[in-house]
Order: sequence, then C-alpha cells, then structure tokens
Amino acid sequence: MGLEQRKLYTSFTPEIVQPTETEQPAVRRIKKRFSKGEKILFTLFVAFTIGSSTILLQTHSELNAVNKEVQLMNFEIEETTKQNTELSIQVSDKSTHERIWKKAQQSGLNLNESNVKVVPGR
Repeated sequence: MGLEQRKLYTSFTPEIVQPTETEQPAVRRIKKRFSKGEKILFTLFVAFTIGSSTILLQTHSELNAVNKEVQLMNFEIEETTKQNTELSIQVSDKSTHERIWKKAQQSGLNLNESNVKVVPGR
C-alpha cells in the first residue's frame, strides 16, 4: 500500500490532445443578421417614409404659397375699399347743391324756374 500511495502523490500530467488542422477543416459560418424578406420590408418602409415625407413637405409648401396669395389679395381688397370710401366721400362733397350752383354761375348759367325739373334721387 505504501507504493500505491506514492504513485498518487507523484506529479502526473495528462497528455493534452491538440486538434490538428488535418482533422477538422476550419469552416466559418457567417450568420446573416437579416433575412431576405426583412431586407425587402425594411427597404419598402424606408421608401414609403421618404415618399410620404416628400409629399407632406410639398403639400405644406403649396399651402404656404396659397396662404401668401390669400393675404396679398386681402391686402389689395382693403386698399381698394379704402380708395372707394375716399372716392365716395369726394363725390358726396362735390355733389352738394351749393357747389353745383357756384359752378353754374361761373359758367354763366342763370336760374330759370320754368325750366327746372325735379329728378328723384337715388
């Protein structure tokens, strides 16, 4: 028994078997991240996103252009309304009886009651 115990305490190193290149060929498998269908779906999604963004931006720019035209038209309408009110004020000032009578006297016209006809107003 003493001999067997000695064998246990002796340094025993097992042989390490290293694989050689001839035993196993080095085959590297490349894992695909995305399948073909996923790539197609991703491409369609990107194309749809870009297309819809483009249409949205184009519509927004056209809307801004139309709003600008509307504002310019409103400004022109306001200006025309102001001019019309000023002109109607001038017409009412120049169509008074006193002014017409003065112009008639300057032109050499006399008042003849038998030739006066009353015209109903507007």
